[in-house]
Amino acid sequence: MINTNVQKHYIDFNIVFYISSSLIEAFYIIFDIVTPCKFMSNSKVFNKIKYKKGNYEKELLLTLYKNLLKPRMIEEKMLVLLRQGKISKWFSGIGQEAISVGVTMALNSNEYILPMHRNLGVFTTRNIPLYRLFAQWQGKASGFTKGRDRSFHFGTQQYNIVGMISHLGPQLGVADGIALASKLKNNKEVTAVFTGEGGTSEGDFHEALNVASVWQLPVLFCVENNGYGLSTPTKEQYNCKNIADKGVGYGMESHIIDGNNILKIYKKVSKIAMSIRENPRPVLIEFKTFRMRGHEEASGTKYVPEDLLETWGKRDPVVNFETFLREEGLLNENIETKIKSDFINEINEHLEVSFNESEITPIETIELDDVYKSFDNQTTKKSTNTQELRFIDAISEGLKQSMETHNNLVLMGQDIADYGGVFKVTDGFVKQFGKDRVRNTPICESAIIETGMGLSIAGMKAVVEMQFADFASSGFNPIVNYLAKSFYRWGQKADVVIRMPCGGGIAAGPFHSQTNEAWFTKTPGLKVVYPAFPADAKGLLANAINDPNPVLFFEHKGLYRTIREDVPTSYYTTPFGKASILKSGNDVTVISYGAAVHWALETLTNNPEIDADVIDLRTLKPLDVATIYASVKKTGKAIILQEDSLFGGVASDISALIMEHCFEYLDAPVKRVASMETPIPFAKQLETQYLPKTKFEKALKALLSY
Repeated sequence: MINTNVQKHYIDFNIVFYISSSLIEAFYIIFDIVTPCKFMSNSKVFNKIKYKKGNYEKELLLTLYKNLLKPRMIEEKMLVLLRQGKISKWFSGIGQEAISVGVTMALNSNEYILPMHRNLGVFTTRNIPLYRLFAQWQGKASGFTKGRDRSFHFGTQQYNIVGMISHLGPQLGVADGIALASKLKNNKEVTAVFTGEGGTSEGDFHEALNVASVWQLPVLFCVENNGYGLSTPTKEQYNCKNIADKGVGYGMESHIIDGNNILKIYKKVSKIAMSIRENPRPVLIEFKTFRMRGHEEASGTKYVPEDLLETWGKRDPVVNFETFLREEGLLNENIETKIKSDFINEINEHLEVSFNESEITPIETIELDDVYKSFDNQTTKKSTNTQELRFIDAISEGLKQSMETHNNLVLMGQDIADYGGVFKVTDGFVKQFGKDRVRNTPICESAIIETGMGLSIAGMKAVVEMQFADFASSGFNPIVNYLAKSFYRWGQKADVVIRMPCGGGIAAGPFHSQTNEAWFTKTPGLKVVYPAFPADAKGLLANAINDPNPVLFFEHKGLYRTIREDVPTSYYTTPFGKASILKSGNDVTVISYGAAVHWALETLTNNPEIDADVIDLRTLKPLDVATIYASVKKTGKAIILQEDSLFGGVASDISALIMEHCFEYLDAPVKRVASMETPIPFAKQLETQYLPKTKFEKALKALLSY
């Protein structure tokens, strides 16, 4: 319960701020704060925005005013607290409030909004309790990220808001995914996503617009063109007259709206949103506005010409609308004082709550437990009926049975629909599941991974196929910064599986042959799976799709049509973090995964005198260290075989773990065998030299004779 008497503890300068224009300037002189309101002390320049009265109800106009005023008053308080060292950073939206408020009021409360760090008005218009926002900015536990992230880097399903990350671009593709879910469910909903003029230079912007246009997704792309990306002016950001012009190239409806006129914004966006609900399609809106303060407070505005600040200061959306309401007789001194006094009390009351909240006490187990969403990682019963399947057929069958099990599962990837994918894993899927659920994508890995994240936010599941694992580099940012961190940051699951056809041995060269699992095992929040046998591939893939956490599922291309075994015909799952012991012995522990497992087995077949434990890891994150340690303690020697190049690979970490936890049991140094420290080459003889298959036998025998 909020204590309604706590405001007396504050010397509240906001009270006097709204009483007289002379005190306004005095207030800002005291705190050395530059604000657009300093240009407003002369009432003759107030009404620089022309409003069309229209047939608006008085209640609506006053609601628009209150929603404009509240974030402004909060910001002014935050700027004081910043000076006092009570918050660490602030990204000001002063002068841009009309955009956040107008767009949010034009949408229904159940429609998602993806704002940025200058969109405080989105959060306040959605009526998020202020003490939670204040706690978020102070790094307190009752904030939305439990102190793990700052500013507006959070989301909340309760209020249908999905916050940004510092990389800016990914949220645009995430909006595509949320909108796709809405379209598939026929919900007749709009998804609104914000970016700045600087963000339109990022590749994610172009990929997201292209996907939304090709798929006709109900997304409202809101670009706040506020003049500067940090200190970079728009003339150095893009070379076209208007950002709205960029929509034309994607076959997209575009509009330009005065971003400081709350009535124009609310009326136009309401009309567009209503139209999108009935006729799903993307729309790009460029809001012309200006950033009245620095990129963040430490930046300042010295790089901005003073006359430009003064010109835009006269177009302050709050002061102009306030003046308009006074002239229309809808606002008088008593009403105004009451509204502002109520806001001051609310702000101070909620600040007191957040200030009184204890600082976070670090508890290691809590932090570790919140990296992944909990998941019942259990084996489901396998059928006694089996059929012999190739590795690729087992993956296809596992994927198909998962599609039958989860009617909210969507597959996305290049050429996976009618063509069936370049490896034919999804051949025939369109006929059974339709093109809504088996979706060909443009060549834009980043946006499609982000779309998968958006589907997850909207309660669906996604499997994204990288045509080759190498191409994941084009989607690296959303994988490691968005999918991997979302649950830890604000409790949002990333129910996305990324299929990664990988590996050498087929002379495909340096851009189609990498086995790049080590790029992702380093990133907390991701799970990495790498099967070596058909039955494992089918069960592990089903488990990956059930798992609400992001999974990188590696499929070695060289195994697709060369390895076969009996595979249960029914749907089943194989749990993560459980290695498979393929052979038992006492002389040495052989640890491997993927195609390298078969190289190790072939070597041991050719050397029957070697008595070895052979461990197929199956999953790299989570890693079954218990099985590794038990085997090493038994044999006293360990050799790790991986296809990836040596330095920084998975074998290095496994070796370090063995040295740390089993040192006293070792009779020899841990041996690592891996590919050469070069990119993987094309010519067969060069590729054979590169791969570690022919080196393994010599290394194994040297270890045994140590």
